[in-house]
Amino acid sequence: MSPPQSILDEQRPFLAPSRPSESDDDHTPATLEEARTSKEPIDPKEISSRRRTVILLGIWMGTFLSALNSTMVATLLSSMASEFQSANQASWLGTSYLLATCTFTPLYGRLSNAAGRRGAFQIALFFCGVGTVCCGLSTRLEVLIITRFVGLHWLRIKTSWKLKLLTYIAGLGGGGIFTTSSIIVSDMYSMRDRSLTQGYASIFTGMGLGLGGPFGGWVADRFGWRAAFLCQAPLFIFSFCTVTACLNYTVPGRSSSPWEVLKRIDYWGCATLLLAVASYLTFLSLRYNEDLPWTNLGVIASVLCTIILFTAFTLVELLFAKEPVLAPFLLKQRVPVLVGISNMLVSICNFSVQFYLPMWFETVQRTSVTTAGFHIMPNSISMSLGSLFSGWLMHRTGKYKTLNVTFGILPTLTALALSRLRTDSWTVTQWLTIVPLGFGNAVVLQTTLIALLASIPHSMLAVGTGFTQLFRGIGQVSGVAVSSAVFQTLLDKELHIRITGDGSDELIQKIRHSSRFVATLPEEVQILAREAYAIGLRRVFICTACAAFLGFCIRLGIPELSLDRPEDASRKTNSTATISMAAGKPGQFDRGRQNNDANQGNAEWNSDGEDDEGTKLAASRKGRRLSTYER
Repeated sequence: MSPPQSILDEQRPFLAPSRPSESDDDHTPATLEEARTSKEPIDPKEISSRRRTVILLGIWMGTFLSALNSTMVATLLSSMASEFQSANQASWLGTSYLLATCTFTPLYGRLSNAAGRRGAFQIALFFCGVGTVCCGLSTRLEVLIITRFVGLHWLRIKTSWKLKLLTYIAGLGGGGIFTTSSIIVSDMYSMRDRSLTQGYASIFTGMGLGLGGPFGGWVADRFGWRAAFLCQAPLFIFSFCTVTACLNYTVPGRSSSPWEVLKRIDYWGCATLLLAVASYLTFLSLRYNEDLPWTNLGVIASVLCTIILFTAFTLVELLFAKEPVLAPFLLKQRVPVLVGISNMLVSICNFSVQFYLPMWFETVQRTSVTTAGFHIMPNSISMSLGSLFSGWLMHRTGKYKTLNVTFGILPTLTALALSRLRTDSWTVTQWLTIVPLGFGNAVVLQTTLIALLASIPHSMLAVGTGFTQLFRGIGQVSGVAVSSAVFQTLLDKELHIRITGDGSDELIQKIRHSSRFVATLPEEVQILAREAYAIGLRRVFICTACAAFLGFCIRLGIPELSLDRPEDASRKTNSTATISMAAGKPGQFDRGRQNNDANQGNAEWNSDGEDDEGTKLAASRKGRRLSTYER
């Protein structure tokens, strides 16, 4: 008996147009659409090596710049906040960027299907680039915070004109760059090759994370902090032009017009998530940064808004959204949920350290901004090495669980070691203690991403990538905001214990508002202030260690799955589309319809588009018969 037509379709290159079947039952909307198309789309896995290299250079330049901005602000935090005399609001400089990243990052999974990979990456890069430049043009802290997030302000120039400058969201673009670049790499490489290629990508990300601190500090010391933002414009232009010229493959499910793209966006989901996270951050700021009591109307209102809006977001995603930013069926599966929670806790750990370790060296150790930034570089270098090492090992062995468990404990141990830092600690200890943190977190993020992708069909790759990025974004926001709340609470307490007498309250407020003000105090008062800063920062690192250890425990439940995807194996052999998964439990990836006839041994593979949500949700309601998800 000849094999089914769907099996023959699966043996042709992935994403190639399907030939119409003689049977009307075999026609799907995607197949009919492709049958009418005379121009054959380019298979991303068949792009020439030269063009592929240029594409990778363009997208990785974008990830480099996004990573650079995420850590550069941590080093410039004291300089920017002190200039505006608002150090107690300094965390908002980081959280405004991360809030937009958290809210809009999962949208890019859907957007990469609706607008295409190139369109989604162009949108992300444009927002990030314009938002970054406008940060350098900000003249007030509130404007700077809004520019990092919203980017809408008046630009005053030396003429009688006032130009209303509508800029775009840097954080929206920053998170989208990471998501879309990961999706593009996944399109062009098989699962095993993808793990190694993501390791190479981490070199650019690590360079951005590592150079962000010292580069921002060096530029700030010599030209001012504004120049650190403005000088990035040429690199954004280079990345945009490169991707525009070379990234030309197509994907199923892409909308035919911008209007169609706009109609497919989950506006209510994005709005409720944005307002929910913003309300949560407002509560933390009012209660802990501003020291308002629990009975304060603003504190009560922010708590109620947080609860109501998170509930509204959940209902919108589960009941009303046609293409939700948070795919609900992924929440019913074991691996995506464990990976998401783990990534959230890892991001809490990583960003808490990245934002507050430079403050330790600048305030407690009394180093320059440049030197404080350089102390982050070992972490970033070790992150690149950790990603490259884990990618190479997974490429060679096809295994990731042992790797995850072995190196996943390192962030916990490192955070505990950072809490033991003293002003008289050995110089080598101060520089290298952070190295295991970056290496361990890189291995964890790399292996959990591959575990997630191995647990879902290729048709859900873009949505799954956005799913994990959402949890990472929540962790980044929570890491900065919660650590700021812990730090400010303990700093205020310790300062009131040490500094008493007439005018002490005013002096304490000045110390909290400007970390640079500490250096101007008399020596005896300066010592007391530095001790208070040190205690607050140590408690932040202890909380970071707790988050890292909780993430380690959660990752123990992630099973080992095969990295040999069925669509990759179908190119190498003429075997059936049924594959066996780990632990001796056979599982089938169902990209569409399955033949329910028990006498037919082959699962039929349907060439429906990446965005066929109706089929996926229907399969989810039937349990999807994916035994590996539910082990």
